[in-house]
Amino acid sequence: MDKLFRTLAFLLLLSSQSFFAQQTTNTMQELERQQAELQLQKNLKENYKMLDDKIYQLKKEQKDLEIKKKNLSKSDSNLKSTKEKIEKLELANQKIENKITTTSISEEEIQKQRIKTKENEVNIQKLKLTQITQEKELEKAMSSI
Repeated sequence: MDKLFRTLAFLLLLSSQSFFAQQTTNTMQELERQQAELQLQKNLKENYKMLDDKIYQLKKEQKDLEIKKKNLSKSDSNLKSTKEKIEKLELANQKIENKITTTSISEEEIQKQRIKTKENEVNIQKLKLTQITQEKELEKAMSSI
C-alpha cells in the first residue's frame, strides 16, 4: 500500500509539474504575442506618421506648383497684352502717316499729326521696355517650374 501511495504521489507530483510547465509555456507565448503586437502597433504608428508627413509635403509642393503656374499664366497674359498695345499704337501711327501723305490737310494739322505719331513712338518704346521686362519675368517663372 505504501508503494502504491508513493507511486500515486509521484504521479501526482509529475502531473502537477507538467501542468505548471504548460502554464509557464502558455504565459511565455502570451507575453511574446503581446510584445509582437506592441511592436506592430509601434510600426504602424511610425508608418502612418511617415505617410502623413509625405502627404503634407506633397500638398505643399502641389500648392507651390499651382502658384507658379498662376504666376506663369499671369506673366504670359501681361506679355500678350503689351504686345497688343504695341501693335495697336504702330497701326495708329501707320494710319496717321497714310493720312498725312494721302490727303491734303493744313500744315498745322500735319504738325499735330506728327506730334501725335511722336507721342505714339515714345509710348511704343516704353511698352517695348515693359515687354522686355515681362519677357524676363516670364522666363523666370518658366524656370522656377
